[in-house]
Amino acid sequence: MQMNTPPRSTIRLTRRGRVALIATGAVVAGTAVAVPLLSTDRQEEPPKPTTLVIPEGWRASRVYEAVDKALALPDGTTRKALPQAGLKLPNDADGNPEGYLFPATYPLEKATPQSLLTAMVDTADKKFNGAPIAAGAQRNSMNVYQAVTIASLVQAEAATKADMGKVARVIFNRLERGMPLQMDSTINYALNRSTLKTTQADTRIESPYNSYQRMGLPPTPIGNPGDEALRAAISPTPGDWLYFVTVKPGDTRFTASYSEHQANVAEFNRNQQSQKQQSPAAPKTP
Repeated sequence: MQMNTPPRSTIRLTRRGRVALIATGAVVAGTAVAVPLLSTDRQEEPPKPTTLVIPEGWRASRVYEAVDKALALPDGTTRKALPQAGLKLPNDADGNPEGYLFPATYPLEKATPQSLLTAMVDTADKKFNGAPIAAGAQRNSMNVYQAVTIASLVQAEAATKADMGKVARVIFNRLERGMPLQMDSTINYALNRSTLKTTQADTRIESPYNSYQRMGLPPTPIGNPGDEALRAAISPTPGDWLYFVTVKPGDTRFTASYSEHQANVAEFNRNQQSQKQQSPAAPKTP
């Protein structure tokens, strides 16, 4: 399906997080026993983690996995606990906590999947419905849920925190002009992946998250944004930009000119090809 605006074929570096389970302890080696040919070699069990860190930008699916791991529960336990958690989500969320599992550090003492999910959503509720975010959303003619959705796009698309305000402005400029967002982070979300390239076939998938074929914002946030992304969503940097691409690390280029954007994308592709050629060949297996 042809879009009214020329589609982009590349994306920015999607931000990725890592779970950090903070634990302290020491490994104690066993002591040799004075019996010929016999020895003991024991290691103490490391202490269980006491906190769980949820990084900015993680999708809900990764949060569920991290909670399962932190609490030593079978895979899928936290996801199954959602209906019993009684989460206080906005009506627009329709029971889906994506975007409202606020990235922060949470204590694990006496924690359960339900208590951790509740703590995350309660933290988000306090952040999002406080005066700065709520007033900022209203100032930009949107509700809080829409602001969180834009923040999740900013979190996924911006290569650096310094770029977040400009990325938010691109989103607003495209929405105001009736242009599709054409953001590859939404395709990645639909396909449950992270990649630096989106193919033409990808842009034709049937999904409400396909921002190449569907106008407006995706139906839900596509991750859980942090404070900087939220601030960018309610106070975007002034500018006329409609396109952007991270040509190389530390070099994200914003422009209102499609021809200039094409040149930037071509440079990005050349850089990617050069890196691929310079990478050492994988060792052959017998």
